[in-house]
Amino acid sequence: MTLEENTLPGNLAARIRPLRSPDDRVALRWCALHDDGPLAESVAGSLSPAEHARAARFGRDALRRRYVVGRAILRAILAEALRVAPADVPITRGRRGRPTLAGRDGLDRLDFNVSHTGGVLLAAVGRGVTVGVDVERGGRAIPTAALARRCLTAAERADLQPLDCDAARRRVLQLWTCKEAMSKATGDAMSARFGRLDVATAPRLALRGGPPPYEPARWALHALEAPDDHIATLALWEGRPSDPA
Repeated sequence: MTLEENTLPGNLAARIRPLRSPDDRVALRWCALHDDGPLAESVAGSLSPAEHARAARFGRDALRRRYVVGRAILRAILAEALRVAPADVPITRGRRGRPTLAGRDGLDRLDFNVSHTGGVLLAAVGRGVTVGVDVERGGRAIPTAALARRCLTAAERADLQPLDCDAARRRVLQLWTCKEAMSKATGDAMSARFGRLDVATAPRLALRGGPPPYEPARWALHALEAPDDHIATLALWEGRPSDPA
């Protein structure tokens, strides 16, 4: 799936660049969120009343502007795929609050997911498949051992044993992005039982096992070529967030 970059609003186009997608059904975009001028005010008109209300709840102006820029970028990306104006993109809340597109069902249904860390946003738009993404800074400091005990399976923890401290930290971050991306695809989010989702990292990322709806046959995991030492995963699910567990 491709999007036409030349249809993006000029004040946002420079913030958005494509990433190579591992699946033809999915388009990926890497986006800069920093507001180095009056950008937030110039793009705020595309946001919905609910998005404006949420923006107003941010206590810091910098966070409010970043949120506005992020939502405007997301709306611009989805507007390309839908061939509508950004303000007309029908974003709604689905299962457990998962953002989705109203009225986009059927075989060619459009799905999307976003993740952000610091000043960057990763967006995935899929057609005919449910998508989830997660991105983390490769240099992020984490309590590696504690996070492994809480969120990794016994097999995953065993795979950490031969690694040095930094390699183990990065492996845990990678596994975290896999599980986060899957849980965002289903709408389970942080209620997903990460400790029961068993992910292999070699010879490639793959779900080895998990409770419904995390059956390996219905999932594909892809490590993305993210810029600037970020770790990112795309999860593809041959299911829908409304499916029963």
